Amino acid sequence: MNIDQLEPKSVWHNFSKLNAVPRPSKKEERVIAFMLSFGKELGLETFSDAIGNVIIRKPATSGMESRKMITLQSHLDMVHQKNAETQFDFDVQGIEMFVDGDWVKARGTTLGADNGMGVAAIMALLESDSISHPALEALFTIDEETGMTGAFGLNGGILKGEILLNLDTEEDDEIDIGCAGGIDVTATRSYNKKSGTHGDAGLQITIKGLKGGHSGMDIYKGLGNANKIMNRFLYLGLDYNLRISSLEGGSLRNAIPRESICRLNVGRKHVAEVITEFNALADAIKAELKVQEPNLIISFEEIKPAKEVMGLGAQGKFIKAVYAAHNGVYTMSASIDGLVETSNNIARILVKDGKVAIACLTRSSVDSAKLDCAHSLRSVFELGGFDVEFSGSYPGWNPNPDSEILSITKNTYIDLFKEEPKVIACHAGLECGILGQNYPDIDMVSFGPTILGAHSPDERVSISSVQKFWNFLLEILKNTN
Repeated sequence: MNIDQLEPKSVWHNFSKLNAVPRPSKKEERVIAFMLSFGKELGLETFSDAIGNVIIRKPATSGMESRKMITLQSHLDMVHQKNAETQFDFDVQGIEMFVDGDWVKARGTTLGADNGMGVAAIMALLESDSISHPALEALFTIDEETGMTGAFGLNGGILKGEILLNLDTEEDDEIDIGCAGGIDVTATRSYNKKSGTHGDAGLQITIKGLKGGHSGMDIYKGLGNANKIMNRFLYLGLDYNLRISSLEGGSLRNAIPRESICRLNVGRKHVAEVITEFNALADAIKAELKVQEPNLIISFEEIKPAKEVMGLGAQGKFIKAVYAAHNGVYTMSASIDGLVETSNNIARILVKDGKVAIACLTRSSVDSAKLDCAHSLRSVFELGGFDVEFSGSYPGWNPNPDSEILSITKNTYIDLFKEEPKVIACHAGLECGILGQNYPDIDMVSFGPTILGAHSPDERVSISSVQKFWNFLLEILKNTN
């Protein structure tokens, strides 16, 4: 089935148009131009601010002029992830989509439903001439996925709305009123390169087939982290004097790493023994993760030995630091049942050309706990001889259970669907916390359609859920004061 034929057609049509535009974080020039053109062609007030956020305003329909202006907000950028075997260039190609039952998916890449479905719904409202609504203000932010610089850069005084509907959550039975903050923790060090010996053999360890996923929303699931799995083999290899020549694991900070490849040298006389030991460990790890990661692949292949390898001293400190560094849930919330309070994702490790870099994303709904986890990581890495930098810190969003728009959205949901929604705070970064700093009086909630596997090539969005989300959004617009 053609995506444009799905209901609601206006939303899916705009999603298709959006997904034809390459829109990686920090490279949003094309999608900014696309959105500016979209608003201006509709004859609406359309402009971008100094940092590149796009704002489009539409007057209220007849009879709704006295109601509060609503700001509808979604981000333009998307996470770019693909399977290793997928041939795809995100900088020039549009996302290739297909329908699979009740799901829309992409062929071997992320789909961009996060946050493209929210953008598409706002576009459908802006171009409609038949939907009743109060005055609307669309805010399309940039660079949400790799720093939230669009939200940080939005100055006070630009927005006119009194209510903000963020359309960037991923379960259609939830209304979000709070989120986690985050901080990037980056550890770097150099190492002396040593010459490989004539008696060396080369060995490549490949880890792939992991699910990956959102490093906040999926962190509680106990999914495999390719970097931590790889490090278990390297730690075992300390007994055999293995020497790393290169390592690359993971990619983006906000994605649980799915793949890792390490090339190393080993004394030729030890190759058979090492592979036997490694296979035994691989079997144990697969047994540990058989429920969460049924498609995990761990393979070992003899390759040409490298001419240069990592010095033993730096290598040992690196391996032990990664082993000791926390990954996954750090603490659970004591005030909200089932909510992860603090977590860390060891997202990317690169060993190459005499340098090691380890990138982590630490999240927490409590700022002091966020720093506690970050300082724990700093301590481990500094003991391993690393320089550690904190950057990209952003605040959480403090829940307001007495919010007027929360009451409206909750009652609207009950009237429409004859059941209570889940009112939650999420363990992910939403722009609401940042926007609230410059707009402290704006009343905010977040909701969206059901999206699974965000930040991974398994990303998919439920077709029936998009219809539900659209109906919910239209009713909220009718019910605001």
